[in-house]
Amino acid sequence: MAAKKKKKAKKAVKAKKAPAKKAKKVAKKATKKTKKSPAKKTVKAAAKKAPAKKAKKTAPKKKQIVGEGDYAASAKFDKDQASFVAKNKAAIPAMGKDAEKALDGPEGDALREAEATAAARSRDNF
Repeated sequence: MAAKKKKKAKKAVKAKKAPAKKAKKVAKKATKKTKKSPAKKTVKAAAKKAPAKKAKKTAPKKKQIVGEGDYAASAKFDKDQASFVAKNKAAIPAMGKDAEKALDGPEGDALREAEATAAARSRDNF
């Protein structure tokens, strides 16, 4: 038997339509508006104008670093104490003995009172 091939009917392909084009806007010719120029200054008015001042450069202010204490003051205190010890290294033991005598003497009560007052203002109580 001879096999017959059946031919399928081809579907008619619809032609694709191009998307509708938007109508082009007709560009209107823009009319240039002329700006009015300011009136020219007279020579006298131009001569009266003061010359531009130059800005002065100011040195930036140093900010005092304050956190858990004042670092600048603490550093200065340490430096002063170190210089005092360096200058009076030989005299310090004698100064200690003089202070001991002062505490035992007539002004001892006033010195102890001053010490208590200073300790009351202190952050750490010993």
